Amino acid sequence: MYLNLGITAKALYLNYLARPFQLRRWVIVTFFLCLLCCFWVVVVIGRFLDHILYPGFRRQKIHKPVFIIAPPRSGTTFLQKLLAKNRGTFAPVLMYQTIFPSITIQKFIHSVAAAASSQKGGLLFDIASWIERHCFGGWDGMHKMRFAEPEEDDGFFVYTFVTEAIYLLFPYVRALWGAGFADDLPPRQRRRVMRYYRSCLQRHLYLNGPDKILLSKATQLSGSIQSLRAEFPDARIINILRNPVESIPSHISVFYTVWNWVDPKIRKDGPESREYAELAAAWFLHLEKYDIASKSESYLRIFYTDLVRNPDSIARSIYHHFGISLTPHATRQIQTETKRALEYKSSHRYTLMEYGLNRDWIKREVGGLMKRYKFPFPPETAPRGSNR
Repeated sequence: MYLNLGITAKALYLNYLARPFQLRRWVIVTFFLCLLCCFWVVVVIGRFLDHILYPGFRRQKIHKPVFIIAPPRSGTTFLQKLLAKNRGTFAPVLMYQTIFPSITIQKFIHSVAAAASSQKGGLLFDIASWIERHCFGGWDGMHKMRFAEPEEDDGFFVYTFVTEAIYLLFPYVRALWGAGFADDLPPRQRRRVMRYYRSCLQRHLYLNGPDKILLSKATQLSGSIQSLRAEFPDARIINILRNPVESIPSHISVFYTVWNWVDPKIRKDGPESREYAELAAAWFLHLEKYDIASKSESYLRIFYTDLVRNPDSIARSIYHHFGISLTPHATRQIQTETKRALEYKSSHRYTLMEYGLNRDWIKREVGGLMKRYKFPFPPETAPRGSNR
């Protein structure tokens, strides 16, 4: 179990010592840190028992895994769930599996769930439903999360503190840059993070499909793609490219909801939003650099607009590009899921201006990428009646 002590120590210093005392922030951050510590201890014990009870997981091969990587709010969740419908081929990572990356703990959960399956209205079902409804329900319009649904791998990385997720409680992006951009960490730290990640994925496949293709998605791997490729040389990577003008403000909106709850004094157009936008822009450039140097047989870039307009065709192209067989059953599942997706219309709209950003900023940060793909730039000034 790996924990980046340098990033952790700096995050604690910034929250408790570098900023003026604020009771609300201290209480909330301390509560979640204590909760994380409890989970950390449980997971460490479970992973220790894995070596005793299920030592075979260490020999589990991860052959040509599929990683969906893109900055947040680029359609990664939709594509993951679309491909994950084919459980005969893929072994997607579910949310509870990222929270408890231990074979021993997951087998215990399976046993308890099996015992309670005969009574849908039982205590276990009620507790899980209550947590999903009250802890995750507020994000349903942006990113629906459920324990038994495919989810991104950030849960694995929370235990290491090398994850963009820590910015929810510690919104000091520049000071904690390596948490969201692991490729900038020293080589030894990068290797330790990836070895821990490999151990999580080995456990996952060992328990949930030793002969299946690992299907994973993690937005934060946008800043770790070089480290990922070094650890998994045969990985197949799918990148989704969306106009940064649309992706970045939508990305910030997810985190600002939490920032405002933890500290109501944080403004939409404050430094926290700007620093987080800088990270997102750096991800776009990092992935663009990787795209230029990548080999086509192990890499595929798709465009967000194509994905939302014709998901069925995009899904088929992924199977064809990587030489993965597509069964009639999987085809029907894809068609059913795409029909449901095409009927969904999001009511959320976000602009750069809301978060103190403008046309000049986007030109400076990712202007070259915008021009290369003919993405429309935002207007020179905020439209009349907009929230600035």
